[in-house]
Amino acid sequence: MPSHPLQPVLAAIDVGTNAVRLELARPDADGALETLHQERDPIRPGEGVFATGSMPEATAERLLSTLRRYAALCRRHKAQVRAVATSALREARNSPDIVRRVQKEAGLNLEVVSGKEEARLICLGVLHRKPPGARSLLIDIGGGSTEVATAVGERPDNLWSLGLGSVRLTEVFEASRVVSGKQLRIMRSFVQEVLSKTLPEKLPNLPRVALGSSGTINAVVSFAASESSGNATVRQLTQTVETLASMPPDRRRKRFDPRRADIIVSGAVILEGVAKYLGIESVSVVNRGLRDGILVDLLYRQDAHHQDDHSLADAAVAMGQRFYFDEKHARQVARLSLTLFDDLASLHQLPLSVRQYLEVAALLHDIGHAVNYERHHKHTYYLVRHADLPGLADRERELVARIARYHRRSPPELKHSGMTGLTPTEARTVRKLATLLRVANALDHSHHQPIKDFKATRSRDGGIALHLHARQPVDLELWNAERELVNFRRVFGKKLTLHVHHAGR
Repeated sequence: MPSHPLQPVLAAIDVGTNAVRLELARPDADGALETLHQERDPIRPGEGVFATGSMPEATAERLLSTLRRYAALCRRHKAQVRAVATSALREARNSPDIVRRVQKEAGLNLEVVSGKEEARLICLGVLHRKPPGARSLLIDIGGGSTEVATAVGERPDNLWSLGLGSVRLTEVFEASRVVSGKQLRIMRSFVQEVLSKTLPEKLPNLPRVALGSSGTINAVVSFAASESSGNATVRQLTQTVETLASMPPDRRRKRFDPRRADIIVSGAVILEGVAKYLGIESVSVVNRGLRDGILVDLLYRQDAHHQDDHSLADAAVAMGQRFYFDEKHARQVARLSLTLFDDLASLHQLPLSVRQYLEVAALLHDIGHAVNYERHHKHTYYLVRHADLPGLADRERELVARIARYHRRSPPELKHSGMTGLTPTEARTVRKLATLLRVANALDHSHHQPIKDFKATRSRDGGIALHLHARQPVDLELWNAERELVNFRRVFGKKLTLHVHHAGR
């Protein structure tokens, strides 16, 4: 089926520990992704990082050269790009410097994503278009970390990132050579210790077969499986670990790609350990992963109302609960904020992709109360800025934190100190969304949810009229909302009026 001519090209760049990958794709008329171009460069970005804590200059130069070429391809296709880096850059001390150089030399915004965000994206890539009720268990072994996730349909309900990776384990235990029996016992014990510290002791209702989504898992399962079935039992994995550990390095290199051969023993030990710990029967290979998840995430971001957005709101609510927030108030403010966003779309003229920023900021705007009430807006900024919210890139989380910070006190003026460091587009986005949040927050100032619903319409004088349907007195809400009218007019250039309609009248 030919691609719809108006559909944009999407580009996923994955800076892993073993390799850097690029995929260009275009959505077809049914929402499936048609691959246009793929590249993989095994430059080993994580080489030396786990031993020294820093990316060597020679490795950084290889990475920059590769990303400059990828960026040129993306520009040629006028692609929407998301570039992510995983555990190697998460742990490198010079990561901020490398990210700045990538921005300057390649023009790419390289996001160093958290382990949970990595797991979420892998889940999204592997489980795209999975039936809504299907339950899945996913394992992905990278060079520096291993991600484990459980999901229903496309949506993960548990995400874990383990400090176990095939390159990391190889460097720590020097496992690229022949591995002795004693060395193998220590490696297995180390993997078991990390698993017991990170994963719950027992996970109920797990599928008996896990999906394995990485190149390392593909190589291990292909070696272990009989008749090239793409599925290996735990017993076969154990046999494979023993065989590979005793195999001379030159024989490994004949059986596997040379760079894969150096880390294959560690990959097999990790896969065996995870499978045994989870109590599953076997592992089946899937040929999708992080890169596919980045593309699906880009696809869904074009539709802010996609059902996957709920997972981000759920993560925000879970974070709020950890800080003992007033959940009824938070959900009410989020509901009112989104109604304002939708009803005033022609006024604010913001893209749908930022709607989720407003929702998360509204849900979390008061979590700073856990630190200090008087300055809680500033504490909210700090807590959100440093949160692990799967579904938000670092820069997006910064914008959400700023929106939440401006829900009270100083209005989001462009010259205010809290707006420094934002691009003009980002500053306008924060200013407009924070203004909507301030109005919504004022409309539940009592924390008693007196507003049942409302409708925003254009008034005869060209301003905006809010028709509020109340279930109880709203004097406190009106008093606070009226304090926001001047700021609303300053930001949107329109007068805002409030009209109350009491239930039953």
